[in-house]
Amino acid sequence: MRSTERVRRHYDRSAGSYDRIISWAEKALFGIGREWVCSRARGEVLEIAVGTGRNLPFYTEDVRLTGIELSPKMLDIARRRAGELGREADLRVGDAQNLPFSDASFDTVVATLALCTIPDDRRAVVEAARVLRPGGRLLLLEHVRSPALPVRLLQHVLNPLAVLLDHDHLLREPLRHVEDTGLIVERLERSKLGVVERLAARKAS
Repeated sequence: MRSTERVRRHYDRSAGSYDRIISWAEKALFGIGREWVCSRARGEVLEIAVGTGRNLPFYTEDVRLTGIELSPKMLDIARRRAGELGREADLRVGDAQNLPFSDASFDTVVATLALCTIPDDRRAVVEAARVLRPGGRLLLLEHVRSPALPVRLLQHVLNPLAVLLDHDHLLREPLRHVEDTGLIVERLERSKLGVVERLAARKAS
């Protein structure tokens, strides 16, 4: 896909500055969102779009972690981070829209601030559901389309620029895709005028 290759090139170019740029947004908007997600992960865990590995410090020691990332340059940083933390993880180049794993391979799938940049976010959720085992959980932290009209109007104004500059979509609604796949939403938390969403969903047993 041409759009996927554009995203790959963008994040290869910005890998070195990504942590510095994202840190302010995390402090302002997402708080302990990464900890909220990662502390709920259990068993065989797949993280899609692992990026520079910013979630690695927050997983419990007993999870068996696999991470995929579209950008090799981002992945290099994640591997270094894993080494510095002493965290064993299978970190590999991969596309969340076409996961290289068999059906029902994982107990947990994690995505944090990822569905906003994946070209086909619906396909990524479908793939996440596919590789989950029965009873497994999908855990998300995302910025989403706000239900508050004034905020949503501002998002509509800013969205074209965000997509152009950073391949960052401001109006996505992952909850819809989660529900469409048949996953059962167990917990949904919204904050920051509905812009920030934390979601835990389970695959039927």
